Formats: sequence, structure tokens, C-alpha cells
Amino acid sequence: MRKLKNEELDRLDVDAFKKADKVPITVVLDNIRSLNNIGSVFRTADAFLIKKIFLCGITAKPPHKDIHKTALGATESMDWEYRQSTVELIEELNAKGYATWAVEQVEKATMLNSFTVSKDKEYVFVFGNEVKGVSQEVVDICDGVLEIPQYGTKHSLNIAVSAGIVIWDIWSKLNA
Repeated sequence: MRKLKNEELDRLDVDAFKKADKVPITVVLDNIRSLNNIGSVFRTADAFLIKKIFLCGITAKPPHKDIHKTALGATESMDWEYRQSTVELIEELNAKGYATWAVEQVEKATMLNSFTVSKDKEYVFVFGNEVKGVSQEVVDICDGVLEIPQYGTKHSLNIAVSAGIVIWDIWSKLNA
């Protein structure tokens, strides 16, 4: 095996990315405090042609050098928007018919590995603050809650890791 060079990877440029058909997934970052986590989510969203990212509450916005450091230019390719209130945004997206799902640990959550997708739906996944998670107010108005099964001694994952797992899983199911 030979490691591929960057020019062999057949990557889209920003213009081609913006014109490409997107996966019907929107990511909402609910009060994320780490700029590195924000940048990582941008980079993952770009990698899987995600439709849009909403940055809410205290979540920082590009341009910022610490977001750029992990996003590696994905802030230029990804469609994103800032909203002050996550609750108002989710209410708006619910009214438009999006399937809204918080990613959190709650009673009666749907385990990610059991979650089935429909190719006819537009999905929204809300990822919450590194300490407090997705607010209860937001959980209450989402259509459902996804939980990533965990089997070790820790009961949480880094938000960028959680976003990567969920985006990959849903992308895989939509493209099966």
C-alpha cells in the first residue's frame, strides 16, 4: 500500500462543494464553548457534505483563529448561520417539517445503533454544551433524542467526537 498524496484525493474545491448536492442533515451547536470543538464539527460536516450548521447562544462564530485551526478552511465551504436562541431555532425548524433530534442521555432515548432513517426527511441534530449538554428546554421541543451507546466507565464523549459518530452513522444509513 502507498499513502496517497493530497492531489490524488480528488477533493472538491469550495465552489464545487457549494454547488454539490448535500446530505439532508443540519447540525445545531447549542452553546458550545470550545473553539476547537466548533472547528472540528465544521470539518466533519464538510467531509460528509452536510447541508448546514447553526451556531447558537455562546457558540463562537467564524472567523476566529482557533476555529480556523481545526476547521482547516471548512468555515469557507460550509453553509452556516448564527442564532441567539436554540429554542426559537428548533421551533422554526419543527414548523418547517424538519425531524429534530437532540443528541443527549435522557430517559427513553433512542440508541443511535437502533435509529432508522428515511431518505424523505430532513434531519436536524442538536449537540450541546461540553458540561451541561443539550438544554432541557431544547430536549423538550425536539421530535426525539438520540443517545450514543457507551460501555466503559465514562458516561460522556467530547462534542466533536459525538458529532463525528452521529454524522457518520446517519450518512452511512442514508447512503446504504
